[in-house]
Amino acid sequence: MSTRRTTLFSGVLIAVASMVIGMVLASRFELTPASSAQAVQIPPANSAPITGDIGATTFRDIAAAQTGMVVNIRTESRRQNTELNDLFGGDLFDRFFGQPRRQPPQREAPVPSAGTGFVIDTSGLILTNNHVVENATSIQIDFFGDDEGDLYEARILGRDAMTDSALLELVDRPEWELPVASFGDSSQMAAGDWVMAIGNPFGLGHTVTVGVISAIGRPFMPVRGRNLDMLQTDAAINPGNSGGPLLNIRGEVVGINTAIISDRMANAGVGFAVPINTVRELLDELRGGRVTRGVIGIQIANVEPDDYGVLGLSETGGVAVNSVTAEGPADQADMRPGDVVVAYDGDPVSSTEELQSRVVATRPGTTVPIDVVRNGELLTLQVTIGQLDEDAEIAGIVEPEETSEDFGISLQDLTSQLARRLQVPADTAGAVVTDVVRGSNAATGGLQPGDVILSVNRVEVGSAREVTDQLAAIESGRRAFLLVQRRDTRVFLQVEKD
Repeated sequence: MSTRRTTLFSGVLIAVASMVIGMVLASRFELTPASSAQAVQIPPANSAPITGDIGATTFRDIAAAQTGMVVNIRTESRRQNTELNDLFGGDLFDRFFGQPRRQPPQREAPVPSAGTGFVIDTSGLILTNNHVVENATSIQIDFFGDDEGDLYEARILGRDAMTDSALLELVDRPEWELPVASFGDSSQMAAGDWVMAIGNPFGLGHTVTVGVISAIGRPFMPVRGRNLDMLQTDAAINPGNSGGPLLNIRGEVVGINTAIISDRMANAGVGFAVPINTVRELLDELRGGRVTRGVIGIQIANVEPDDYGVLGLSETGGVAVNSVTAEGPADQADMRPGDVVVAYDGDPVSSTEELQSRVVATRPGTTVPIDVVRNGELLTLQVTIGQLDEDAEIAGIVEPEETSEDFGISLQDLTSQLARRLQVPADTAGAVVTDVVRGSNAATGGLQPGDVILSVNRVEVGSAREVTDQLAAIESGRRAFLLVQRRDTRVFLQVEKD
């Protein structure tokens, strides 16, 4: 096998697992050329109960046995956006809000970043996060123990926004046999279980951290409107850890480290990992370049307790159908607005998240019985599941955005949903800063992505358009006095206009 040697990036390359004042989520789904191999040999998962004592060398032994299968991923992208979010390996708010958006005109330049992955097959297959490689024009792999400058080229086989996962394949391989990860059963994990993370934080390759599972089933939104249950851990995860393994006490992968919640560019003890069971089920499809999911074409909402009787329900549960897409699968099965879905394929439905997860997990073309209550009558509709077009869905939910090029910022109206995610008071009115251009006056003045602008020059503002109108009225060379909400704190900033 040939070995490709290149010059190592100078300096510390900072990348990705994170979220600053929010959650890191996935962005757009794209296809890449499929490999010549037919299928992935899906690694078996060890579902045996986790038992045994923790000894003085337990974590040392896990690190010694498993570090070799962990790789540092070095990418290069050509992007216009070169502000703070690039330090996290991609556009924070694209992933956070699950949507593409406009950028102020900027000079396109190569952007290096870094992340983590782990080998799952001796043929050279590597799992990582989608957001580590989604914009990459070049991907290089650094193995544990390699000489400095030994890098191996890799390419993307498949990416999936909804699970923030990606499968890579080595183009060049080392001459030695690759160590391979073993898989645990993420459904076994519970709060208090010991875990270990291995990754590339701040470019410090193959760093080991230890903690516990803090919670399971934490709702995450890689694509807006689509929740993913995550493992929460206090094992330190920092920029660059994204895509690395979260290991159980047997050294088996139970999650892919993906994000942190923090008000700074570092770990605050709240990290998130995609459960490995979720990704294992997709490996064959990732190998082929595309993950297919079901859709039935309805907009739904949870039923409030006070509304059960009004909707004709005799017991709690079910989700209300707000609208039905014309000519979609549900419409063709005669589902109507006002129906309440109470069961899917014979199993009760209790929430919108539960129904969504069942539908997307159903193979397109499958006919599924869906029970609905309509005017107090229970009906069973035979719905043939369609195929979800993720790009179209994401494109269809793009929110209007305003840009102030003189200040180097982009803005979006603050909604109640964004207020909850930004952890600002529910009664906050203003506009969310979604982008701050690196080196701009706004960045120099201390404005950050996630800030909510409440007033400009002491004039209260309630929308992105109002903010840009007030900023446009300021003369060049004069200052804008901004009152912003940053989580639970108000900050007064002075920003000069170009």
